[in-house]
Amino acid sequence: MSSDGQLQLFNSSTLSVPVTGKQITCNPVIDLTATVGDGNVIYVWRGSNQLVSKHTERNQKVDAIKWKEDGQFLAAGWSDGVVRLIGLESNKAVHHIRVAAPSPGHDGKQQPPSRIEYIAWARNEIGTGKQSRSKKHDDNLPDLPWRDLMPDEKKHVLNLPHELTFLEVETALPKISSLPLSGGTGDDMFVFSTAASLEFVFRPYQPEDSDNVHVMIAGTADGGIHLSIYDSFVIGTFQHVPHTARGPVSGKEGGFQLCGHSSHPKVSTHALLLRPKESNSPTSLYLVPMDLTFVHKSPINLSLLASKTTTLQNLLRYLKQAQSHMVSEWKSTRELPNRFLRGVQEDLEKSPKGPVTIVQALYHTVATGHVFPQVKEWLVDSLAERGHKRWDKAVVSGLQNLRSLVHENFLPALERCGIVLSRLLGLARFHGGGGGSRENSNNNIGFTVAQIEKLLDNVAALTLVSYKILLAVMDELDHFTSFSSWLRMEIDKLASSSAAAEELTEKEATMDNVRVLTYIQRYLMGSPLAVYLGDVDVTAEGRERDWAAVAAAEVSNGSAKASLLELVDQQLKHQERGEPYLKSLPKVDQLVNHLSSQSAIVFKEIAEAEKRTVRFNEAVEISTGEKIWRHDVHLCSGSNMVTTFVATVPEDDKNKIFIVRTNIPVVNGISGTTSSDACGMALPNEATVIDIKFLDKSLLVLSRTKDEQSPVALVRIGYQSPSLSYAAYKGGEKPGQIINIEGPEVPHTSLPFDTLGGFMPVQMEIQRASKTRGELPARVCLLGRDRTVYKTYALPARFEEASTGGSGKEQGEEEDVVMENSQ
Repeated sequence: MSSDGQLQLFNSSTLSVPVTGKQITCNPVIDLTATVGDGNVIYVWRGSNQLVSKHTERNQKVDAIKWKEDGQFLAAGWSDGVVRLIGLESNKAVHHIRVAAPSPGHDGKQQPPSRIEYIAWARNEIGTGKQSRSKKHDDNLPDLPWRDLMPDEKKHVLNLPHELTFLEVETALPKISSLPLSGGTGDDMFVFSTAASLEFVFRPYQPEDSDNVHVMIAGTADGGIHLSIYDSFVIGTFQHVPHTARGPVSGKEGGFQLCGHSSHPKVSTHALLLRPKESNSPTSLYLVPMDLTFVHKSPINLSLLASKTTTLQNLLRYLKQAQSHMVSEWKSTRELPNRFLRGVQEDLEKSPKGPVTIVQALYHTVATGHVFPQVKEWLVDSLAERGHKRWDKAVVSGLQNLRSLVHENFLPALERCGIVLSRLLGLARFHGGGGGSRENSNNNIGFTVAQIEKLLDNVAALTLVSYKILLAVMDELDHFTSFSSWLRMEIDKLASSSAAAEELTEKEATMDNVRVLTYIQRYLMGSPLAVYLGDVDVTAEGRERDWAAVAAAEVSNGSAKASLLELVDQQLKHQERGEPYLKSLPKVDQLVNHLSSQSAIVFKEIAEAEKRTVRFNEAVEISTGEKIWRHDVHLCSGSNMVTTFVATVPEDDKNKIFIVRTNIPVVNGISGTTSSDACGMALPNEATVIDIKFLDKSLLVLSRTKDEQSPVALVRIGYQSPSLSYAAYKGGEKPGQIINIEGPEVPHTSLPFDTLGGFMPVQMEIQRASKTRGELPARVCLLGRDRTVYKTYALPARFEEASTGGSGKEQGEEEDVVMENSQ
């Protein structure tokens, strides 16, 4: 074999925790590696054994991990059927994507979700983006006079409609504040508690992403193929049975699982590899072209729509957590005072004389100066100075925190919801012809003007309630300040000598007794904030009855629907006058839940509109009649055609490599009838394959020989070379001729390792060169037999040039990152 450069050691790590199974993946743009160790803990390592972060979920098992192609997220599939996206600079899961749900069993018991077997990422250029980019900077436009007024570096004419479409208003607003650590609920209770997490969840929209859509594909054990875009916007799950030219494929084990994926940024057709269910060494794989037609051609800019809907989803998560914190803070203002008041209330009820309630007793004391014995004993012995300080701190800090949450967290999030919904409303009006009918709008983009207006109405109702809460908090805080001063004065007066009591009596003259009496009467035993934040006065039946009344009011007048804002305002006026009212409507949690449920309907219809355009083409059986031990798939883009290559290694003959080449015509984002051919190759000197991976125009084979001097070698094979002959392919049969890779027909290069020592690799991963976050060469990542030693080698620069060489047209087509994954 010829030699072309040497693989230099980029870094070497000895992990303190062995890797479980094949759960290891390296970041495409940063020198980071993620592994899964004992206890189902995900570890992220930097070179030289440095642990960056770790993440675990209680009572859950890690099933699959994969870095996003831009290196920003690590997707981890867990046994509860959820893919959690872990931020690059945080160990928190910032997004939760439900891929599989529990299902009812035959015995009535709930079965656990199907196992997440596979995760892959891809980036596609949207169809409209190719035109917008070509027009973004056009030097061939007429030399108009106004261009002379522009600076030289800005004389390129921008595409004004494109720039206006992606004009971001949110960037002019202050950043959303983080929430407190305590008080949240559910999976998101810590997501919004740090600035770093907020940066990842609410990432500003990048103009360079306006023509791209990022796709995550997840495969489950029951054969599900799950699609989501723009980090966390779910398209849906497909159950696909491959159809070959001979008809549907019958899986003996009852279905097919996703085991490989490849794509190209310029093509919306993806290549999927499916294997029979529960068969780790199948005799056949099935290559299935999947057409994401919504990527190629959409009536609306897909990146803009996905960005806005994902932002709205995240804002709703934030509102839910902020509302939970608001309720928690309000409850903290009531719990301690209620404990203090319950003791004296019981004593007053047992007393044969005097007032029955503490409200009457304290009102009497303020009005007359006389203190009942039970109240005096409570103030001096039970409450005292220490108890008063605790009471004051609990109420003042709770109300101030509640005020901050509403002013700094809840209202800013509602403002951003309004901005996002206004943008969606404009899109619905534009694409629906301004009418907002379901026929005009929903069939195209998945939502209508009426639906978005309803969401805006809900946001307006929440805004009204938020300002009502702010006014009530300020009013209660103001009155409590006067009451607290009076209460402390009474405690000091009753517990002090007669001389000091006279001084305190003089101080009493400066008290605002009107405010003290108002607080005792209105706030002492119950807060007006309970109308918005309390839950004890509303039953489940009452909630259903109230929202049923709202639904009836919205449709009672035909097209003239009642506004939720008007209904909430009307009910609050009834409450202020002491009249019966629908108690669920002013509740913040009920309004937030209503907004979330109505938004979920819109999200589902948008996803359904996109899901209807996903198409699976006829499958190609990949088989040589033997059990398949290793495989990989690669998709290349051409003119009106894509070509896929599937490489397989038989389990019983690891000296052989078979490649099936499939040409797939693609017209307007729709793939056509396929044609396939194949070739077979054998490694020299009885060498056996350890692993195989595609890298652009090269197939990298990690092999082991019987030579003790250099037992491991990396061989590059130019599988697209014109000199390599492909013969007609028939599924289930081997190619007629097996070529030795040392022969003249096979362009190949041996890439020796500079040092291995006693290291014996068992698994290989390939990453292309990257300049996203500094210079990173193309890398070969090897995991050792002991599952703890991990070595990364840099590929020679000349090899990178060779792998992307060829004609100018081919080079231009292949210069973008090709996403390929196989497990």
